[in-house]
Amino acid sequence: MSIKVKRFRAQPMSRLLNGRGELGDLMRMAHLIEKAQNHLREQLSAELAEHLFVGGYESGRLTLITDGAAWLTRLRYEQPRLLQLLHQLPEFQAVTGFHLKVRPVRPARIPPRQSRHLSANAGNEVSSCAADVDDPELKRALERLASHAEKKQ
Repeated sequence: MSIKVKRFRAQPMSRLLNGRGELGDLMRMAHLIEKAQNHLREQLSAELAEHLFVGGYESGRLTLITDGAAWLTRLRYEQPRLLQLLHQLPEFQAVTGFHLKVRPVRPARIPPRQSRHLSANAGNEVSSCAADVDDPELKRALERLASHAEKKQ
């Protein structure tokens, strides 16, 4: 395996993000999608707007995502008006239709915290075991465990 020296220097982030490469194209697409989402949300009712997300653009069709089937049904009825709204923006003249999808949003579930307690007596027992052990790693581990014991008052 050989390591070859690259003949070019690091590039500034602004040049990477706004340049002609794949990353620049991706950033431009992300800005366009955000612009479409903001424009559509401004024109829809407040309750429907908070459930609308623009997911992407491919082959002349914009992907609209909602978090429930009821909102998707309402979007189906709004399609002609949404298309007219998008055509107001010059960047979206080529949009011919929509892909509508439901993607339920589930909040991240935080696992319940399991707090364990080590009584003072148990701590003393672990500490006395640590005193009798010859292995230094095991001894340190037992001492560390004993240090978590509740203190007598």
